[in-house]
Amino acid sequence: MHLGCIADDLTGATDLALMLQSAGMRTIQLIGVPESADAAPRDVDAVVIALKSRTSPPAAAVSQSLAALAWLRARGAAQILFKYCSTFDSTDAGNIGPVADALLDAIGAPFTVACPAFPTNKRTVYLGHLFVGAQLLSDSPMQDHPLTPMRDANLVRVLGRQTRRKVGLVPLATVRQGAQAMREAFAALQASGHAYAVVDAVEDQDLRALGAACRDLALLTGGSGIAMGLPGNFGVCPGSVAAPAAVGGHAAILSGSCSAQSNLQVAHWSAAHPAFRIEPLLLAAGEDQAAAALAWAGPRLAEGPVLIYATARPDAVHLAQAKLGAHQAGMLVEACLAKIARGLVALGVRRLVVAGGETSGAVVEALGTRALRIGPAIDPGVPWTQSLGEPPLALALKSGNFGAVDFFDKALGMQT
Repeated sequence: MHLGCIADDLTGATDLALMLQSAGMRTIQLIGVPESADAAPRDVDAVVIALKSRTSPPAAAVSQSLAALAWLRARGAAQILFKYCSTFDSTDAGNIGPVADALLDAIGAPFTVACPAFPTNKRTVYLGHLFVGAQLLSDSPMQDHPLTPMRDANLVRVLGRQTRRKVGLVPLATVRQGAQAMREAFAALQASGHAYAVVDAVEDQDLRALGAACRDLALLTGGSGIAMGLPGNFGVCPGSVAAPAAVGGHAAILSGSCSAQSNLQVAHWSAAHPAFRIEPLLLAAGEDQAAAALAWAGPRLAEGPVLIYATARPDAVHLAQAKLGAHQAGMLVEACLAKIARGLVALGVRRLVVAGGETSGAVVEALGTRALRIGPAIDPGVPWTQSLGEPPLALALKSGNFGAVDFFDKALGMQT
């Protein structure tokens, strides 16, 4: 194994695995830290371990990440990548800083980089500030994220509040001078006591140069975009990696994300297709909405895909959180959608689109899925995957903010 990756949520792991496989690395995605050393095939270049640690307590996130690191190093990983969201989802308490600190300590490395940029999905970093399209992160819909509201776009400041180490910046002017100039900037920052460098990137060429500059670093941190420059460090050239075979059976969509993009996607689908809404307040009142949703879906599946969703706009989310608490509201929805996923598979669903990182994690855990092969891309950062084991399931696991408005139609159109 050349590259061992630790991702803080499931959809982010899938995004990263797609990036690596598209660049020619034979990649497998594992769900959680494996219990066995043989959990992944031996003929792979990269292994991505998907954790559910983005919004867990920092101590738990650190513990899970260190366990993943130990497994990857035991399998011989030459370099470690800690992958987080391209919108740097975290609070002032973490979890990005605490996990990165713990990984540096465990590896014994003095220095690393931080770069969440993913220009294809309009996430760029300039002068240390994270942009979503033309907006600063703090002006984007991420300012209203129910669990990790992002109200500061300056990543040097954000990361600096999460770590006991010094955080510096490598600006775009240096990045554009190439890999050697960046390596010299890293050395200068390290000599002045910095352990982290937030690195600017506004185009793919910047990320490819950054990958080359990081050739000798034991640990990297960033979004999936940073991976596009890493395969060349191991002599891997872009090539064709066989995709999993198509899977038959009924199809369904589950959406728990409340992002602005997921709201648009749900509205687009619902305008022309069957949809059933899950209400957190009714769940809290004891109503078995999972049973109701499955009873509704059962007779419709033979006619075509159905959508079951808890996606809601910010005012509805805030109302539910005010009455139930943010954690409790989220847990109720995740548990309900996980139960529905099991029921749908029992009804013959074999193609499942899931919107939302936390929702995707709950669903694959409920289904007992432990490993995924990466298939073709649907939209940037979101591939079809196929579960290992029986029955084989085609799973499209989408981060809330990713995908075009017609993502659900596009995804299921590829699996007909």
